[in-house]
Amino acid sequence: MEARLITLKNEVLTVTISSLGAELQSIKKGEEEFLWNGDPAIWSGRAPMMFPICGGLKEDKYTFNGKEYSINKHGYAKNSYFEVGEVTNTKATFILKSNEESLKKFPFTYVLEVTYTLIENKIDVKYTVKNLTDGTMYFSIGGHEGYMCPEGIEEYSICFEKPERLTSNDLHGNLLSTDVKVFGEQLSEFPLKYEYFDIDALTLLNLKSRSVTLKHKSGKNRLKIDFDGFDYMFLWTMAKKYGKYICIEPWCGIPDFEGTSYDITKKVGINALEKGGVFERVHTITIEP
Repeated sequence: MEARLITLKNEVLTVTISSLGAELQSIKKGEEEFLWNGDPAIWSGRAPMMFPICGGLKEDKYTFNGKEYSINKHGYAKNSYFEVGEVTNTKATFILKSNEESLKKFPFTYVLEVTYTLIENKIDVKYTVKNLTDGTMYFSIGGHEGYMCPEGIEEYSICFEKPERLTSNDLHGNLLSTDVKVFGEQLSEFPLKYEYFDIDALTLLNLKSRSVTLKHKSGKNRLKIDFDGFDYMFLWTMAKKYGKYICIEPWCGIPDFEGTSYDITKKVGINALEKGGVFERVHTITIEP
């Protein structure tokens, strides 16, 4: 199967999305590109979506109703072909349904819709999960968009909506530890450094803010991410290759902690959706003028 590329356009933005993973491929304002280009020599991703888990599981496995299942880090949606639903000049919906293969990894029946909508200089990214299972469905979902930092990330800061006691739980492999780094008290602006990402991502599990801005040293805001309804945010780049991008990742879910049980119903941060239930979240990407 070949991926379809869908292009949305309004008077400000031109946005391209692939049906493979319902993944953003490009965000342009005029001729300027704001999304990472997927250079395979550094990081081949651009904006992979996390579903039905975010991050890694202990030994890449979990149990449900006494049975063991295996899912790789970040889940399988990013490697799945979505159906293309309704498309207009400024809106497109992509649909992923459970099937025989997915049930081997994730024993729940569902419909996942990802809808991109352009509104002036904003992109709404809406996740809709519908539980068709005869029982409760347990899942995580989140974004992993990489944003271009043409001069390198150390020319940029992350600015927070609210002053933060900024902490990050260390990652040991794919798993969260209880070891916590404290980057500062009452921080409103956090200058980025490659050394922060030598091991892996910054795992911001206790943010009060639900909006962050990527700001250049010149004082110019590059873009803003609003993520109301998302409990966690991660930051990541390929530090050892000095990737000229920063991933700003709003997640409803987190990796397993070390020492956790395999039972998905007891997983920290897991979403439980009752039979017939609908789960909706929207995060918004604003390209600053």
